[in-house]
Amino acid sequence: MDTLHHHHHHHRPTPPPSSSSTSMAKRPCSSSSSQNPRLPPHFSQMDHLLHSFLSFPDSSPPISLDLSFDRLLDSSPSDADQSILIDRAHQLGCLLLRAANRSARKRASIHNSVAWVLPPDLTIKVFSMLDSQSLCYAAATCSMFNKCAMDPLCYANIDLTTILPKVNNAVVSTMIQRAGKSLQSLKLGIVPGPTGSPGSCQPLVYTIRNSGDVSSFSWNEKRTRQGKESSILTRSCLYPLSGDNGATGILLRRLHLYNIERMDNASLCVALAACPSLLDLEIVGLHVELRQTLMSVSSHCHFIERLFFESSKTGRDDSLKSPTCFELVNNCPNLSSLSLRGFKLHDNKVRILVKGFRKLKYADFSTSYSITGTFLRNLGNGGGGSLLEVLILRDCMHLKEMEVARFLTAVIAGDFKFLKHLDISNREGLASEGDWYQRSYNSSLIPLQQVLEVRPDICLLAEFPSEGCFLDIDHMIDSDINSELSLPFQQSGQTSDGALVTSSLESSYNSDQGSGNEEYQDSGFVIYEESSDEVDFLIV
Repeated sequence: MDTLHHHHHHHRPTPPPSSSSTSMAKRPCSSSSSQNPRLPPHFSQMDHLLHSFLSFPDSSPPISLDLSFDRLLDSSPSDADQSILIDRAHQLGCLLLRAANRSARKRASIHNSVAWVLPPDLTIKVFSMLDSQSLCYAAATCSMFNKCAMDPLCYANIDLTTILPKVNNAVVSTMIQRAGKSLQSLKLGIVPGPTGSPGSCQPLVYTIRNSGDVSSFSWNEKRTRQGKESSILTRSCLYPLSGDNGATGILLRRLHLYNIERMDNASLCVALAACPSLLDLEIVGLHVELRQTLMSVSSHCHFIERLFFESSKTGRDDSLKSPTCFELVNNCPNLSSLSLRGFKLHDNKVRILVKGFRKLKYADFSTSYSITGTFLRNLGNGGGGSLLEVLILRDCMHLKEMEVARFLTAVIAGDFKFLKHLDISNREGLASEGDWYQRSYNSSLIPLQQVLEVRPDICLLAEFPSEGCFLDIDHMIDSDINSELSLPFQQSGQTSDGALVTSSLESSYNSDQGSGNEEYQDSGFVIYEESSDEVDFLIV
């Protein structure tokens, strides 16, 4: 018994630890959870709290956020306190989401900067070669590309031409401001399709009312859409060129404007005044007057080398005066390419221009009314005109076969040694000597074959309709007339299509049978002004 008792005495179980010892044993664990050894020692209490919050497992029911938040709301004493709690949760959630998005972008940017092999200067060089739309796509890709795409060199050549209206004044202003003094080329407006080759006579004048590609676009909606939905360029779209005390447009070399219906003479003149270094000016389909535009070019753009101007109203602008021609010739001696298409030009004024510009190599007077061809006489005997390489007289209604024959005879005789391209095609044939109503479709007077034999290097285009097609052309003219509601000779009571065509032709050309030296006091040219209640909408 003693032995047993002694054995029992030596194997007595150890009593359980007291509550104080239990508390002391768990304290280090609690301390380690509040101060995670993996976190840097300089972390603040907010850092530790955020780390604990983000460490919660998504699928653990005891710490489910929705249940915990419900219990927290139920513990609030009043409805007002609950509302404050919900608002606070919204605010903190938004702040956390914003911080996460910012950090994600920062990490992506760091990754891209490491993965992208080109340095920033070469990236900017590549971006400067992109068209404007592709540049915007690149800028939206990541913050690194966006930073490179904000360099002014990327906006040296701005091309915002579109097939349908998609650009407004704010977009133009933003682009020009980004370019600053680096701006060299600016193209704006609606181009109905790819621009033709230098010898092409495809008209670029476009009006959205007559377009067949606007099934999703309503002309009436254009005036009612507000704010960021507006995609219309107005007369003030070129105002940024005058910004920064005129420094923005001072180095601009190229300005192309297409079918901006709300542009007017005053706004265009202000823009041209801000571009003294302009070398290339192209204007198509603007409601601006030829004389005033050429006066602005003559006054401000003394270095211009190429001028392309296509009328928005074929055959109606006869505003050009001889003094304006002389001023343009004297003030712009470097002009080597001149295109005046669709205007009412008399031969004496055309001769002033062609003979006056000593460096002229390219001349295009397509679809111009009143030109008979007398300006071609003695044109190749030295001076201006003798250096011509391209001459385009396509669809000049009054161009006479006799004048064309004289010109080609001079070419055969050795004049115009540099001529490479000549276009005398006419969809209505050439005018006879006595009466332009008498059309010639296959004239024996014109020595086409001899020219090709003597000058095989010349590309000679002489496309005429077969004889008897004039009625179809009448019908075409009639369609053009009916599409233009502003014609002064259009009458409300029309007895027949034929009567309308006869009336229109007589009204258009009865003043053109003289010498072509008449100067007109009033051109009657209509300028479309922007209504006072229109607003230049902004898209940022």
